[in-house]
Amino acid sequence: MMRFPLIKPLLVTALLVTGTAQAAPDAREVLAVSPVDDIVARYPAMMSQGIREGLKQNGQLPPMVANTIGNIVSSGFNSVDIEQQIITDLQAQLTDEQLQAVSEWYRTPVARKISSAEIAASAPEAWPQIQASAPELNRKYKGTPKAEMFDRFDRAARATESAVDTTIAVQLGLATAMSALSSESMHYEQLERRIENQRGMLRGVVGQQVYDSYLYTYDKVSAQELALYLEFLESPAGKQFSQVVTSSIQQAIMEPVESIGRQISRFMAPPAGSE
Repeated sequence: MMRFPLIKPLLVTALLVTGTAQAAPDAREVLAVSPVDDIVARYPAMMSQGIREGLKQNGQLPPMVANTIGNIVSSGFNSVDIEQQIITDLQAQLTDEQLQAVSEWYRTPVARKISSAEIAASAPEAWPQIQASAPELNRKYKGTPKAEMFDRFDRAARATESAVDTTIAVQLGLATAMSALSSESMHYEQLERRIENQRGMLRGVVGQQVYDSYLYTYDKVSAQELALYLEFLESPAGKQFSQVVTSSIQQAIMEPVESIGRQISRFMAPPAGSE
């Protein structure tokens, strides 16, 4: 985690000095000029906080137990592994021309402004602010061009879709591991059906959360600047970049879920010999 503030400025400086006369940037360099690596660095804390708050709101576990499970989740995800998965997939699935186009976009003033806003909004401590400001921002932007751009943004960034898919996958992985503790243990297929049946409800809840985050994140970004961002996201290079990044993150998040579930199961299991 400490390597992010040290390595990224060096890579960005190198890109600015060498200019476009050099060969097309590789995936690691592209990630360095995008906000993705900074946001991924916060994923363990984001996942931990989300699960911790969900357990507390559910009310079935004491806060201390919910916090402990949140810590288990945080320690189970490694931001360096997630970043490496993204780099590997970007290098394999984007052409040199697409990597160059993505790099050029993220070095523009508009992209740097938007990236800074996205990084700030991804901090776990920003979520209470997003929730608190949601009613006011919803009223402020109702019927405005920025509000009308959301559907385009959501489709291009796959924001709601990927969030719902990840939520369901994580729930299924953890529920499968935890089901061994239940007296009403269910087979994987039953768990899958039960959780998948929640997709419609989750889409509504997550969709509103994504919209609230969108308004908060881009509050200081003009409609004209946001339109330029959408043009990038909808371009062949931007679309491929977004698709690869979101699918890579989902894959990297799912890999440790089974192990995390086993750790939670051991923590929740009653002491040997107790009934």
